[in-house]
Amino acid sequence: MSTRFSSMLQRGISLVELIMFIVIVSVALAGILLVMNLITGHSADPLVRKQALAVAESMLEEVRLQGLSGVSCTGTLGANASRANAASVCDYSGYSTTGGIRDFATNAVVPGLGGYNINSVTVNQIPSLGGTSITTGSGVMITVTVADPTGTTVSATGYRAGN
Repeated sequence: MSTRFSSMLQRGISLVELIMFIVIVSVALAGILLVMNLITGHSADPLVRKQALAVAESMLEEVRLQGLSGVSCTGTLGANASRANAASVCDYSGYSTTGGIRDFATNAVVPGLGGYNINSVTVNQIPSLGGTSITTGSGVMITVTVADPTGTTVSATGYRAGN
């Protein structure tokens, strides 16, 4: 008879057990939401980096399509200069932008790329390749460095040889 009486007293849960359950579930939920917030915040980073790399590769391709002339690459384009008048690869040496990536034809900032900037374009003569001397003015190494809106830089390097 005493087991029947004690089982009748232990129906449901106590207030202390309920409060402990709420605290444990709240801590677990807060941890999960913190991780989700961190993942969501960093999910845009690869996209920003990929866009910066696309800008660098596009600029590198533009430079590589120019003619190769001259033995010294001092560069004639300055910061934010119009690139429509560039006649050779060496003209791009020292080129940079501030305030965004600029359109080739109009030199206006391209919509959506205002946070990206070309930090530098370097064009260096290649004196030799694999131990073989290269005639001055016959080959150059081009490096384009682009900064994304967070300030992280990405570089793309390519080569241009021959005329």
